[in-house]
Amino acid sequence: MQNKLPKLFDKQKICIICEGNEEYEYLERLKALKVWNAQYEIISDNAGGNGNIPARYQDSYQNGSYELVLVFCDTEKKPYEQYEDIKRKINEFHGVESAADEVIMFGNPCTMQIIAKHWTEALIKTPAKPVNAPLIEEFTGVPNYKGRTDQIEAVMEHITVENYEQMRKRVCKLEMQDTVTGSSNFGRFMELFESSDAKWIDKINEVLEG
Repeated sequence: MQNKLPKLFDKQKICIICEGNEEYEYLERLKALKVWNAQYEIISDNAGGNGNIPARYQDSYQNGSYELVLVFCDTEKKPYEQYEDIKRKINEFHGVESAADEVIMFGNPCTMQIIAKHWTEALIKTPAKPVNAPLIEEFTGVPNYKGRTDQIEAVMEHITVENYEQMRKRVCKLEMQDTVTGSSNFGRFMELFESSDAKWIDKINEVLEG
């Protein structure tokens, strides 16, 4: 990446632009559990909505403070208009047709697809919170889940190092094609975040720089 600041320490600084509160709080929880390799310093940035992601991504990439900038977002439901718009703008920003595929972590149709895998094999088939609320209550005891801040925080308390391992196994079995309902590529990134070899960061940046 261009305009890098001098490295003051050895950690690899990775900025992850989060679509909203669920993504942000989930990453913060996983960071607190220290399930990833300590060489990576992951900075979560809450974009406050998917419409803000492209500009926030560009700003973070251009300021040169990070070794890598990623995005964590939902696909929502077909025809995935806003999600496809995010991908298009990231590709155009880099001038590379496949740039977005390198930097976007997704859950189809929503991030709860990943979070629920801490407790169950059940697939989330819609982003509609009233439909998913009973499943969330079954495993966390949080009733009538609507994605409020207090509810998200309560759900996060049920995420542990032990069920992280179960989630990881389940997510790694999911389809990785973002147009498939019940898919996610989060497994790929967990493997990278756990890796002791940080060369994958350089490989992604080589693609982004064309």
